[in-house]
Amino acid sequence: MERHARLRAITDHVQREGAIRVDEVVERFDVSLATARRDLDALAEQQLLVRTHGGASRTPDSASLPVGFRTGRATQDKHRIACRAATLVNPGAVVGMNGGTTTTHVARQLALLTQGEGELTIVTNAVNIAYEMTVRRGIRVVTTGGVARPHTYELTGPLAQRFFTDLNLDVTFLGVDGIDAGGIYAANEAEAAVNRALASAASRVIVVADAEKIGARAFARILPGTAIGTLITTAPADHPVLAALTRTGTQVITVRPG
Repeated sequence: MERHARLRAITDHVQREGAIRVDEVVERFDVSLATARRDLDALAEQQLLVRTHGGASRTPDSASLPVGFRTGRATQDKHRIACRAATLVNPGAVVGMNGGTTTTHVARQLALLTQGEGELTIVTNAVNIAYEMTVRRGIRVVTTGGVARPHTYELTGPLAQRFFTDLNLDVTFLGVDGIDAGGIYAANEAEAAVNRALASAASRVIVVADAEKIGARAFARILPGTAIGTLITTAPADHPVLAALTRTGTQVITVRPG
């Protein structure tokens, strides 16, 4: 198994089980003790886990995210979505993302792409993601201007919207408050406007949404369903909304919920 895939698998194991021992890494991935220790040290440096005596443990979301972004029962689902999302990004890409718990998980998984495979650029209007990614080695962070919203930590307004006018992003990841056959939605019109600008600057738009967002609607539409390039979700594959989106050209990727 190549190192990138191994690091991702170690992170997934720690997120799922809560911890891993060095000897488990050696046995599970058929690597030397020195390699296992280097892998855990590298992941700890990226703040994707906490190094412990003889192994590593999960980084508590409550310690690494602002209060408003502490995760609940859907943490595992968001993590699985993020793991799948990160596989769609090439090392060295320019990646846009808005705020939210799911996109925060995506950012953490993208940090694995920097393990000796080239610098990654993250362009975001989410101050919590910018703050966390700034300390990650190999991540170049670009943030918008704008007015900060206290509940979502996103920068909004004309400054944020105009920021994307002259930018070209390889891909934009959007977290949403709802998605149905008619499109994707945000609870706030100012956030929706910036999300729309983020999407317009990207060659590809990938929506990341757990099952509870599928079939839900919110106040402001970000994009119509026909503008969604890819959707990654934990909703069942036979969900009628997913079927409708597939018919209009959206690539739907379903991952197994936790």
